[in-house]
Amino acid sequence: MENAEFNLKCLKTIDTKQGAVRAVRFNVDGSYCLTCGADKKLKLWNPHKALLLKTYSGHADEVLDACSSCDNSQIVSCGQDKSVILWDVSSGTPLRRLRGHAARVTCVRYNEESTVAVSGSQDNSIMCWDVRSRNMKPIQVMREAKDGITSLAVTDHEIVTGSVDCKVRRYDIRANRLFSDFIGDAVTYVSLTHDGQCLVVSSADNMVRLLDKESGDLLAEYSGHHMGDYCMESCVDNRDRHVLSGCIDGDIWCWDLVQGTVTSRLTHDRGSVVHSLSFHPSQLFLLSASHGSIKLWGVPEDEL
Repeated sequence: MENAEFNLKCLKTIDTKQGAVRAVRFNVDGSYCLTCGADKKLKLWNPHKALLLKTYSGHADEVLDACSSCDNSQIVSCGQDKSVILWDVSSGTPLRRLRGHAARVTCVRYNEESTVAVSGSQDNSIMCWDVRSRNMKPIQVMREAKDGITSLAVTDHEIVTGSVDCKVRRYDIRANRLFSDFIGDAVTYVSLTHDGQCLVVSSADNMVRLLDKESGDLLAEYSGHHMGDYCMESCVDNRDRHVLSGCIDGDIWCWDLVQGTVTSRLTHDRGSVVHSLSFHPSQLFLLSASHGSIKLWGVPEDEL
């Protein structure tokens, strides 16, 4: 039975004209979003109005991930060309091109104050970049992973990474300590719940798991969807009540976080892979990406 309070409907469909959309990301307050394209471009949108605001060109190959700074003045992106690029939002110009990774850079995030950009790569490393200085070299490099980094999440004092080596690693920067949890299959995506207490971990065995961040204890498992060979993303809603994941058949699966039961399935595009999701930081809006389109999901105004 579907949970009525989470019965999201498609509000907007946007053809990004970027070839395949590799990632979609809400900005820090959810007013805008970024799309990363196979056409080597990064685009800034107002998804609520389906309005293209800016196109950023400078990567030499596919753009794989991006993140907006906390004041929305800068964007950091990464891609297949092994580079991390820092952009000025208003002018659209690249401020710096950071090269240090030896393979494609799969994921990038800012820290809470947007003073440091953290990137993860298929070269098995995590690199931290001081975006305030002119230093072109990373200020810290972590090489504990035995295989490629697929995703990362960053808090004020922690970096959490997922890797193809089947492990989730949590670096406590303040205490200079590393904690790792063996998941049992390649980790395709890792994110944090909004309360910061739990990790949501997608893995190649068609499972999403909820782990206690401190102890690593398994709290819940979510299944039914199929991921194929894709690095499928998962997330939680803005109230930490539902877990969501993409799927290879065009659906977005939604589970009750506590019960683990399926509450709804949203169809982005039947038969296509829904590989990227981004939930609004404070409101009931979801962005999904599949092939060349993104969709904005929410509750229609007449149903509020």
